[in-house]
Amino acid sequence: MSWLSFAHLSAWAMAFSLVLHLVAGLGLGVLYFHGIWWNARLFASGGRVTTAVVLSLGRFSLLGGLLALAALEGVLPLLAMALGVLIARPLVIRRMREAAP
Repeated sequence: MSWLSFAHLSAWAMAFSLVLHLVAGLGLGVLYFHGIWWNARLFASGGRVTTAVVLSLGRFSLLGGLLALAALEGVLPLLAMALGVLIARPLVIRRMREAAP
C-alpha cells in the first residue's frame, strides 16, 4: 500500500476525496474536450501543424498523467475522475454547439 492510497481514510474523508476526484475529472474533461475543439479549429483554419501536434500531445499527456495519478490512489478515485471526464464531454459539446454559427 502506498502513501497515496486512501484506504486508511475514514468514510467521510473517503467520500470527500471521491467528490474532489469527480470535480477534478470534470475540470480535466472540460480542458481536454475544449482543447479538441481548439485543435479542430486550428486544423480547419490552416494553422500550424506543429502547434496542433503539440496541443494534442499535451492533451493526451495531461489526461493520461492525471488519470495515472488517480490510479495510484486506487480504483475508486480513478473511476470518479474518469466519470468526471465523461460527464464533461456532453457539457462541452452542448456549449460548443450553441456557440457555433
